[in-house]
Amino acid sequence: METEDLDVEILVRSPLWEGHREILVRALGAAAEMENKRGEVSLLLGGDADVAKLNKEFRGKDGPTNVLSFPGPKVEPAFLGDIAMAAETIAEEAQFQGKPFEHHAAHLVVHGFLHLLGYDHANPADADVMEGRERAILVSIGIADPYA
Repeated sequence: METEDLDVEILVRSPLWEGHREILVRALGAAAEMENKRGEVSLLLGGDADVAKLNKEFRGKDGPTNVLSFPGPKVEPAFLGDIAMAAETIAEEAQFQGKPFEHHAAHLVVHGFLHLLGYDHANPADADVMEGRERAILVSIGIADPYA
């Protein structure tokens, strides 16, 4: 799927993602536009088992996490990287937080995209910057502040 600034290659590995691809691509397109980035992103819309395997292999951590980001190689600047999302974990988080699944998933895909660009939240100052970008991007597509 394409947006004006971004080509998004999607691999769907969980039926829970059915009907939710459009908002994710829209969120990625808004993020690319606001960050003035063009290029390609691959998006794995997986289940917990898919993401748990990647989490173990690349981070040495057991179990799934909601989103993983793998920045692209510097030698291929048009390829921004890979994002992997765990449907069951995201659904559980959305329910716990009282948010629509689509809104939480859109927030996490934006979060993952910003990691591809080098944003981080390891310390409070960096977290404030990253969260501010996430808020602005999500508001631009009609999604409320995910941190409210």
